[in-house]
Amino acid sequence: MVMLIHNQVIEISSGPWEGMYRVVLNAPRTDQTILARLSGSTSPNGRTRGRKMQDVTKSPRKKAPLPLVGELIWVGHAQLDDLRSDNMVKVVDIEREQFILSKSDQDRYAHRVEVMSDFLDFDKLSSTILKDGGVGSLVSAAVAATGASKPLLYKLWSLLCRFGFSAVSLKPRRDRCGAPGVARPCDPNGRQKAGRKTVREYAAKASGKTLPPTHPGMSTEWRHWIMIADKKIPNPKPDFPARYKFILNSQFVKRYRTENGLHVPLELKQGEYPNPSQVKRVLTTEVPRLQRLLDRTTAGHFARSLRGMTGRNWKGVAGPGHTWAIDSTIGDIYLRSSVNRAWIIGRPVVYIIVDVWSTAIVGFYVCLAGPSWDTAKVSLFSAAADPALLADLWQYEPILSLYPAAMMPAVLMCDRGEYLSIAASLTGMKLIPCLSYAPPYRPDLKGLVEVLHRIEKDGQHLWLPGAIDARRKEYELRRFDPREAVLTVREYTEYLHTVFAEYNLTANRAKRIDTHMASAGVMPSPSGLWRWGHEVGIGTRRAFPQSELISELLPQQRGIVSRSGVRFCGLHYESEKINEEQWTAHARNFGSWNIDINHFPGSVSRIWTPNLAGSGLLDLRLSQQTIASREQTFDEVLDAFMVRKLNTADIEHARVLQIMKSHQRVEALIASARFLTEEAIKRYSGEVPTMMESRQIENQSSVTSPTVPSAAVTASVDEAQLTYLEHMKDVFAAVNAAGESS
Repeated sequence: MVMLIHNQVIEISSGPWEGMYRVVLNAPRTDQTILARLSGSTSPNGRTRGRKMQDVTKSPRKKAPLPLVGELIWVGHAQLDDLRSDNMVKVVDIEREQFILSKSDQDRYAHRVEVMSDFLDFDKLSSTILKDGGVGSLVSAAVAATGASKPLLYKLWSLLCRFGFSAVSLKPRRDRCGAPGVARPCDPNGRQKAGRKTVREYAAKASGKTLPPTHPGMSTEWRHWIMIADKKIPNPKPDFPARYKFILNSQFVKRYRTENGLHVPLELKQGEYPNPSQVKRVLTTEVPRLQRLLDRTTAGHFARSLRGMTGRNWKGVAGPGHTWAIDSTIGDIYLRSSVNRAWIIGRPVVYIIVDVWSTAIVGFYVCLAGPSWDTAKVSLFSAAADPALLADLWQYEPILSLYPAAMMPAVLMCDRGEYLSIAASLTGMKLIPCLSYAPPYRPDLKGLVEVLHRIEKDGQHLWLPGAIDARRKEYELRRFDPREAVLTVREYTEYLHTVFAEYNLTANRAKRIDTHMASAGVMPSPSGLWRWGHEVGIGTRRAFPQSELISELLPQQRGIVSRSGVRFCGLHYESEKINEEQWTAHARNFGSWNIDINHFPGSVSRIWTPNLAGSGLLDLRLSQQTIASREQTFDEVLDAFMVRKLNTADIEHARVLQIMKSHQRVEALIASARFLTEEAIKRYSGEVPTMMESRQIENQSSVTSPTVPSAAVTASVDEAQLTYLEHMKDVFAAVNAAGESS
């Protein structure tokens, strides 16, 4: 025996029962199954229902609705068993078409569900059919309860039999009314132009006349011409007024006259061309909405800002530390020089390195030089070096936001200009297995770094003096005054270190937490993802000795070993190793020599040079007796040097003026002394004492009042000398006593 279930759809493949049926009810007590035929209008016994269709000689203006179904057919189980034994019955599924109800149809749908509530109740439906042999009593009850018409009830019953006994089957399909998307051309001898008539046509109709439309409707030919002309316009297409003029001039100008061998177009006549509204309507209906967007922009702009999202940026990334993205931007802030805070040094260049998998900022670098692979290497050093070393170079207290600390990645994504440099290839062969770059003008392919740049710029303009509000489109609304700047490069670096550490520890990454991470209690932040990835073994850490990172990533220049020590960039450096090996003694006795120096451009506090007597690098510290301080950068030291060079002429002029002034004063002093000496010689008529006697007299006169030399004075020279010495002892004793008392 075939056991069928309510709401099932079966298909009978051949015979008088051929077609598709929906099971309305299965009644085992009566050994019958009640079906409703879905396909065809002929019942199994050959009778037909409804009116006889009349011959239609003219094609209808709209598609005829589906015929009503729902006649109950009682079939015995024995008949179904015979069909089943012949393999002529099979259960099938009919997929329901999906569509969205408009707001105006939602109330209609709710009313339909209310009207058919008894039909959707299986107990009421089954008991009524078994008792009355049909649904007539349910229809009458629904009409009395809701006031709906019987045709509506039978139409809704047909929908339930056709699409299934569910409330979803009662959704109205008014979206198919009016033939949306079907052209209704106003071709000759066909459809007349729709719409409101003009005042002239109304006046003519009132007098009993019928005037043809002044402006014809859109015909198939016009529609075809408009699309041909529009395809000739290259992308991005102009605004509609220019587009409309091009379309008319391209396809609707049909008459010309010849002037001087040239074809001059004649004026268009009314009714021979479409108006702007008609052209706009054709372009709107014929061109898909997304294609219209593509026509108004370039392919590159669409790919950057308008294309659909096809994946995640961490797709294909093994885990934290595997792939880094690096990018630079000009910071929206003005800085001051640490050499002289009165100097404004302009806007810095900020490099950011982001781990793609965890979105954590693994490193950054602030400099004053333009973007290049040399500065990119320093940024890599800032990401892979010991955080304590970086904090010592920049002179700030480190915030350890990533554990374990970042090391060199396996893949680095950079800009095209940096990627194509020879230096990048050499660095990649030694430290990074895979270098990749985004195509030119495609920041969307490295959007994570761009977004972090924007976050950094948006967050600083409210708090940092001298910052720029970069989100303002108009330049005059960006509100910045370079004179408000207060931060130096070192201070701005410390600020960014604090901001990026806060980002790593607090940025919300709840959408990245999967079930495994949630069960492990992972903190939904970049640092939490970074730590979890390394704990479960999917992180990448490629360790290199610090000496190799310094020699490969930091810029290299020439220094000199002289008798006064190691000199680089005009600064002196020292270390215990140099003192032990007596470098300055060798330079003093055998001549100076040049050495290779690796330096961190952001700080003059340290430099490194190869250890020729051993392994690794020698760490040289800035001497306290040099001309710069530890918090300054090499760029600022060079700025000070160039300022001094620029002022060389002024300094030399001031020196010459002082020399001349001193020389003139000396000459005046000598001339005055010469005049006084000559006058004294002329006035003096006595005996001239010897040089010894004059010295003794001069020493005595510094203590006592001067007297005229005489024989008695000469005789008492020794006594005067003793008196002078005794007096000086008393003076020193008084000074020492005053020092002790103070």
